[in-house]
Amino acid sequence: MTELIIFLGPPGAGKGTQASRLAEDKNLAHISTGDMLREHVSNNTELGKTAKSLLDEGKLVPDSLVIEMLIDRLRSEKNKDGAILDGFPRTLAQANSLDKISENFPISKVIVFDANHEELIKRILHRGETSGRSDDTKDSIKVRLDVYQKDTEPLIEYYEKNNSTIKINAVGDVEDIYNLLSKEF
Repeated sequence: MTELIIFLGPPGAGKGTQASRLAEDKNLAHISTGDMLREHVSNNTELGKTAKSLLDEGKLVPDSLVIEMLIDRLRSEKNKDGAILDGFPRTLAQANSLDKISENFPISKVIVFDANHEELIKRILHRGETSGRSDDTKDSIKVRLDVYQKDTEPLIEYYEKNNSTIKINAVGDVEDIYNLLSKEF
């Protein structure tokens, strides 16, 4: 049985950076739905073509495709020590779908990364400049932050009722944020 840790937070809050490091230190799988989608885009699969047009506009790929892809990944994952979900769930519908598979993949913790909009915009624009990601533009950032506020923020309340939810201040030095995070494990 693979226990899941969910990382929630707005785009640019550092979820991916912190998930990579924690996964390595704790021998956990790091599953980023965003990375899985970008993989499809770079491989120019049919899903990748659809995903690219949506990501470029700052929109999300439909839940059904993301959920199917995630379940396949969880089932094929070799690491039995657990997995960090980075970027999933993003909506209450996705959270409900994840609950349906919780018998095989129970949620042990939900980490919420908190940062202000100015910091997030600065980080995402910098990431776009250094990584070449086509979805890190001023227009798409606004759309993604709006989508986060409307669709993803309600998940915080949802998980506070049902799981061990931990809030992390995601503003500051990467090392300081990791030290706060690692105290929870």
